[in-house]
Amino acid sequence: MDRYRRRSAIDRLAKAACVAAVLLALVPLASLLAYVAAKGVSGLSLSFFTGLPKPVGEPDGGMVNAVTGTLVLVGLACLFGVPPGVMAGIYLAEFGDNRFGKAVRFSADVLSGVPSIVVGIFVYTLLVLWMRGFSALAGGVALGIIMLPTVTRTTEELVRMVPDSLREAALALGVPRWKAIVRVVLRTAAPGILTGLMLAVARVAGETAPLLFTAFNNRFWSIDLSQPMASMPVQIFTYAVSPYEEWHRQAWAAALVLVAMVLALNAGARLLLHRRAPR
Repeated sequence: MDRYRRRSAIDRLAKAACVAAVLLALVPLASLLAYVAAKGVSGLSLSFFTGLPKPVGEPDGGMVNAVTGTLVLVGLACLFGVPPGVMAGIYLAEFGDNRFGKAVRFSADVLSGVPSIVVGIFVYTLLVLWMRGFSALAGGVALGIIMLPTVTRTTEELVRMVPDSLREAALALGVPRWKAIVRVVLRTAAPGILTGLMLAVARVAGETAPLLFTAFNNRFWSIDLSQPMASMPVQIFTYAVSPYEEWHRQAWAAALVLVAMVLALNAGARLLLHRRAPR
């Protein structure tokens, strides 16, 4: 009886310690969200989402160019990072049990740990100097490279989770292996892969360092992919280091919008994964 009581006490103590650790981990997140919301909500207005940046002293300046630029850059990143990442993940899951597959897997793991500013410098040397100017295209390539390892490893793990019985059933019906992978395996793993893609998009949406070396910034409206393009992270950085209070207020508002976008993507990914998970 004493041993049972001692074990029960230890169990309750361990549970209490785990709950305390979770609450302690949530304190920085909750504090960050509350502080950004308190600072940024006063800068939100209709003109923020519809107007262009204005010189210091003029009211009703906005960041429509930065919001649009962020969407364009993230779209380019998906264009450059998602197709090769998904195909690489499928290869690693279906045919990657060899030396080449191990090398690709190791390279993806190493690339995921490379600082984003290093990726920016690499793309600057590769594209910006060659094109003789900053461009949205270079920014999309940089963000796509950052997305690539996340998409690759997520796709690999989710394709591996597809039961072998589905593959065997398709092959037993005489379906070619490539068609079985596309029509059966990939379709089964698609919801999970989409969740991983949303998390990868949330990962690159707030990147600043690589865009300073590639897309740079643009205070005017521009959707020309061969020209510099504004983005919310770079605009926040520019306004935050300025000495003007009005720009600080808009920087906090942009930070709130960016955090809300990232939270929405993460929440959507979790919700999608929860709905598609087997019961």
